[in-house]
Amino acid sequence: MTAPAPTEVAIIGDRFMLSAMFEEALHEACGDRVICRSLDLPWPDEPMEHGYAKPGMDGLKEYMGEPEEVIAHIGSAPILVTHLAPLSAAMFKAMPDLRLVAVSRGGPVNIDMGAAAGHGVTVVNTPGRNASAVAEFTIGAIIAETRNITKGHDALRRGEYRGDLYRADVTGKELSEMTIGVIGYGNVGTRVVRLLRAFGCRILVTDPYVQLAPADAADGVAMVELDQLLAESDVVSLHPRVTEETRGMLGAEAFAAMKPGAVVVNTARGPLMDYDALYHALTEGSLRGAMLETFSIEPTPPDWPLLQLPNVTLTPHIAGASVKTVSIAAAKAAEEVRRWITGEPPLNPC
Repeated sequence: MTAPAPTEVAIIGDRFMLSAMFEEALHEACGDRVICRSLDLPWPDEPMEHGYAKPGMDGLKEYMGEPEEVIAHIGSAPILVTHLAPLSAAMFKAMPDLRLVAVSRGGPVNIDMGAAAGHGVTVVNTPGRNASAVAEFTIGAIIAETRNITKGHDALRRGEYRGDLYRADVTGKELSEMTIGVIGYGNVGTRVVRLLRAFGCRILVTDPYVQLAPADAADGVAMVELDQLLAESDVVSLHPRVTEETRGMLGAEAFAAMKPGAVVVNTARGPLMDYDALYHALTEGSLRGAMLETFSIEPTPPDWPLLQLPNVTLTPHIAGASVKTVSIAAAKAAEEVRRWITGEPPLNPC
């Protein structure tokens, strides 16, 4: 019997999610049943689009690539594996052979999901791909802000040796004597809790949709309401998805309800917080500090007030950036392609 012809797979990667790693994972999962052609976009060296009503791209967010270039590269391939390539309604219409899109991210915000369904295209994603990376980064973020690492670093860069950071009224608490509040107990939040347990801190969790893992409950982690978490936590760390329920969940009222001298950490998404209200809380003294990894507008405007505050640590949305993240996402996408070729149901349909 003649073997079936290989399936054509178009890959659109970038300088983080390398197309070469996608291709390697695809051949490992599918062998010679796929033929790949690859294109790498220039992100993150060049900024992505963030969905500011670019004509013809309504509803798409966090994408990169010109529609004409993407359409030409995909051509007649029935499968696309990508990270950031946009797929609008008009683009689906121009690619009638496309049947599967594997997007290597937690949410397919760069894809018009209604149009995909209307054209009979299955979309799958890779949930949890960067959970380990973000969780580790979060621990570092907490320590950097609470133990004055950022303040000491900034001062030395200016040529100032700040011995006053050793003062009892200035130095930070150790994790072992703090209460850490974790909002959101999903892929990232559960890992943050697991890592925090090793430090011996008291851990509070709020998430109305899940229950504590038995190991966390046995180790003293407590599931509480949001108001208790805010009132009792020395550090509040955000890890929910952005939904209508969570959008702006930390605003003026929430900051006022927090324990005086608390620190806020956001390694999740910018829209979860009201940054004007945060600025007010940080400058009036009710909050000790903040560590911000994600923002309401990215890249941040150079004159953004929070960039000027000495009690804020900031990083440019890099918590999920690790080689392990790339490997996990590529393997998950490749497995979805293998399942589609062999007629098995997808593991992570969107």
